[in-house]
Amino acid sequence: MIRVIALTPAGKELAQRLRTFWPDSALDYKPKPFAEQVQRAFEQGESLIFICATGIVMRTLAPVIQNKRQDPPVLVLDEEGKFVIPLLSGHEGGANEWGSQVAQTLGAQLVVTTAKPYLNPVYTLGMGCERGCPLAFLESLMLEALDQNDLTPSDINSLSSIDIKADEVNLIALAEKYDWVFHTFSADQLSTMEAFLSSRSEYVYNTVGVYGVAESAALFAAHNVTGSEPELMLNKIKNAKATCAIGRSFP
Repeated sequence: MIRVIALTPAGKELAQRLRTFWPDSALDYKPKPFAEQVQRAFEQGESLIFICATGIVMRTLAPVIQNKRQDPPVLVLDEEGKFVIPLLSGHEGGANEWGSQVAQTLGAQLVVTTAKPYLNPVYTLGMGCERGCPLAFLESLMLEALDQNDLTPSDINSLSSIDIKADEVNLIALAEKYDWVFHTFSADQLSTMEAFLSSRSEYVYNTVGVYGVAESAALFAAHNVTGSEPELMLNKIKNAKATCAIGRSFP
């Protein structure tokens, strides 16, 4: 469900113009009570187009924003229809792509503030584990990680770990089962990702020389593919015998 919200007569005219292209959308002109109506639509998962000041939108939605994988896409337009800003859920929620469609429809300028939004991301898995970790522990944790991010094994570019795991039988087996390349990297290489880690373990550092194997490996692998700055799509999760993280970068 698309809902267009306008606060001025000029904004209403633009909203009506938009609805000729999205006839199933709803138009709210000066909804009252404003915050209650808008927050309810957002919490119900409606895709929202605001024709008003960005500050109004942020102050209104701030109490109900959850996270970028759960929140619906939100666009903000000026009342003249010159600019389209994907404000929330740019990558995961599709606001960037939707904003591009709206901008092309109106002949407007798309204003994107997220990183390289239209390039296909590279997803990488990083894993650490106890020596001799059973395949079932690795596989179940990996599938949980993918499920949390609506990914499938075919979305993954590679599986990576630290070089002391180069002969870890079931990491190799997991990569072979899902047709992934298995990479391992040295502690010196992985340490270059320290600034991007979500947390740091002194125990892991004292054991293998990096503050986190799964996150470091996922990040370094993502950077290695594209050469661009990587990010964690999923911070490290773990079970009794293994850890897993997902890295992402854009070409």
